[in-house]
Amino acid sequence: MVISVIRTALMYIFVIFAIRIMGKRQLSDMQTSELVVTMIIADIASIPMQNTSQPLLSGIVPVLILISGEIFLSVLMMKIPVIRNLLCGRPEIIIENGVLKQNMLRRLRLTTEDLSVLLRQQGIFAIEDVQFCIIETNGQISVLLKPEKRNPSMEDMGLPAKDTGIEAVIISDGEMLSRSMALCNVDELWIKKTLAKENTSIEQVMLMTANRLKEYNIIRKCDE
Repeated sequence: MVISVIRTALMYIFVIFAIRIMGKRQLSDMQTSELVVTMIIADIASIPMQNTSQPLLSGIVPVLILISGEIFLSVLMMKIPVIRNLLCGRPEIIIENGVLKQNMLRRLRLTTEDLSVLLRQQGIFAIEDVQFCIIETNGQISVLLKPEKRNPSMEDMGLPAKDTGIEAVIISDGEMLSRSMALCNVDELWIKKTLAKENTSIEQVMLMTANRLKEYNIIRKCDE
């Protein structure tokens, strides 16, 4: 029993490491080749975990070969567009100037209901409001609204815009995040002074965000 637990833990750590090498992606963002490799890795890794008579190397070696092949294939796809288009496809326009390209939908085996769901997820409820809708190689859509349907920008309204930079998390669950602090040009002293003005401390903060202009938001921990 102990041996099975140890083998399972080792294979789990190894598979996480192997998937991490492929890149930090969500399942929905994976290309076809990446998804296939991930499924095969999961199947291969389960063999030495289920059968203790199998050496761990019987799972580790094939996984390493698959990961190496995937990395090599990724390099080829970066260098040779033909291979990339063959394996991953290419972005396709499915709506142009408010007109639905029905032939393209049929070719992609995408129903109008599926498209409507994808549009609604981006806050768009009318196809005629869309200037261009492109389905990407990962199945997601990119949408450009018609000019009259776009939200006006600060430039359009002739208003000055301030560059606040990224709003980063600088405290998470009572712990300061030094990397995020550097993005906002703040240090520990500034954080402590700011929290003192708010009558709180680092340990009492659940979440604190800030930007380069030192504008901040604080969420305190709740008493349980």
